[in-house]
Amino acid sequence: MRTRSVLGACTVVAAVATAGSLWFSEGLGLVPCELCWYQRILMYPLVVVLGVGALEDRIGTWRTALPLAGLGVGVATYHVAIQLSPGATCGLDGACTAVQWRGLGIFTIPRLSLTAFLLVTIGLLVLALAERGIVDAVRSDVGR
Repeated sequence: MRTRSVLGACTVVAAVATAGSLWFSEGLGLVPCELCWYQRILMYPLVVVLGVGALEDRIGTWRTALPLAGLGVGVATYHVAIQLSPGATCGLDGACTAVQWRGLGIFTIPRLSLTAFLLVTIGLLVLALAERGIVDAVRSDVGR
């Protein structure tokens, strides 16, 4: 497995998540809640950061992307948790607890976001461990 492949896969995940969030709001007309906006703020730049890192084959891209992805995991986890908690509220209108869409009977928008952030985070952790020599699973063509 190569650095470029891991970063490319992470870029695809972030791009699909970004396109999906735009489809939910622009295509289906769903209004993003406050926590959804925070997740978007953390996901959208990952497309650029990871994409440039993949193009340049830079294993150190994890240093910039991991804080964004890690915070995204935290926000998405909290969002999923309050959707599962009866009586929980978020914001003045409680919109963060509303389930606006359900796919395959188990996926909600925050669960999709959490899945994407977890996939990106796992890829970035593999790169971090590889750069530190803990894992030999990732090699770079340019030796960075």
